Amino acid sequence: MGHHQLDALDTQILKMIANNARIPFLEVARECNVSGAAIHQRYQKLVNLGVLDGSEFKVNPSKVGLETCAFVGLYLKDPSEFSRVVEALRQIPEVVECHYTTGKYDMFIKIYVKDNAELKNVIHDKLLPLGLARTETLISFNEVFRRQMPIPDVEE
Repeated sequence: MGHHQLDALDTQILKMIANNARIPFLEVARECNVSGAAIHQRYQKLVNLGVLDGSEFKVNPSKVGLETCAFVGLYLKDPSEFSRVVEALRQIPEVVECHYTTGKYDMFIKIYVKDNAELKNVIHDKLLPLGLARTETLISFNEVFRRQMPIPDVEE
């Protein structure tokens, strides 16, 4: 994993656009005391370095009928099957995140479904056939908050 040296301007730009991805470059430029072209160049540099990875709108799951959010710990029968299982998980639309983890799980995933019955079907019909020994499921009652990761300040 490459760590990129960022300067104070890069950090200031990151903090502003992480807080509001739709902020106009000219507003960022005014706040940073540089030209709009300089902001555009810095933004492009951050994208090219992979520091910025896309932008997206946040969809409220319950507003589109997905009332159940669950986190599922996966135990693989054969840990050498990681790559195959990950590719299979990518094909399951209900799975929105997948993490390799330390601890007792081989992988940890996040799922959105309309209700608990659909969650049971996803686990039994889509997950277990992937070669899982078992799963452990935690259902989220409510997402209390979500935030952008903190942008560390530059040491000068």
